[in-house]
Amino acid sequence: MASPAQNTDAARTTTVRAGADDKSHRLAELREFLMSRRARVTPADAGLPDGGARRRTPGLRREEVAVLAGVGVSWYQWLEQGRDITVSPQVLDAVARVLRFSSAERRHLYVLAGLNPPALEVDPAHRDMCAGLNRLIDAWMPFPAHIMDRYWNTVLYNDAASAVLGMRPGIVQNCMIAFFTDPVYRARSTHWETIAGQVVAQFRAACSDNPDDEGFRAVVAEARELSPEFAALWDRRDVAPGGQISKELQHPLVGTLYVESTQLRVPARPDLVIVLHTPLPDTGTEVKLQWLDSPEGRRGSMYPVPVPG
Repeated sequence: MASPAQNTDAARTTTVRAGADDKSHRLAELREFLMSRRARVTPADAGLPDGGARRRTPGLRREEVAVLAGVGVSWYQWLEQGRDITVSPQVLDAVARVLRFSSAERRHLYVLAGLNPPALEVDPAHRDMCAGLNRLIDAWMPFPAHIMDRYWNTVLYNDAASAVLGMRPGIVQNCMIAFFTDPVYRARSTHWETIAGQVVAQFRAACSDNPDDEGFRAVVAEARELSPEFAALWDRRDVAPGGQISKELQHPLVGTLYVESTQLRVPARPDLVIVLHTPLPDTGTEVKLQWLDSPEGRRGSMYPVPVPG
């Protein structure tokens, strides 16, 4: 029977071998990835002459990538061969620029090269997704749904979000600030004080992902000025990832609603957050939301009960 020390050494050896295998696989993927990306970029794409009949393949040569990226030819050859060499973000960015990488491809390059990937960016090809996202939240009817940008400014919302959450053109179009300053929402939220701490903690988590972003600082400064309650919660420095919050709402037409708010992200649009509200089961909320979306419910919403206070 092996001793504890022998078992420990065997486990350590297995771990080392697994790590070496993972690294070997990663570098092999790096080699294949760079070769495939280089093959798709033509000399014309890079502003170079095509080389005529002397060029055996339509893509760039390794030497051309190196020159255009401002790196040594041997260094780039080693990189594409998947050798275990030291790389820097600046050099990888230069290679990514020459090979015309998308944001996702640039992040993939970082991972294969063994570096922490940069933050996701919105590729120009994905900037027209709002029409599809609008269809998504409209299809979520009769349940409330809305879309925020990275600073929690309102981008889109469906009719149920207007009827249930009070989202409307005449208020501050920032969900964080409106949470603390809109009397309609505050009057409808049964446990507003409890939820407020969770909301602020989630917003701080969003800020921590972008510590040098002036846009977040502007929202915090405005919220602090308008709401002492926000200022007190912000100074607690609680942080929580965006996820789910259970809400109990009092609607003037249908009474108590129990919903679960869930934040979702689309990787192609990291600048947007989709917030879907789902009725909790066995609460009668789904039926009430369906009624609010009916012709009778919509007529009733035209004559709302005045908000107390």
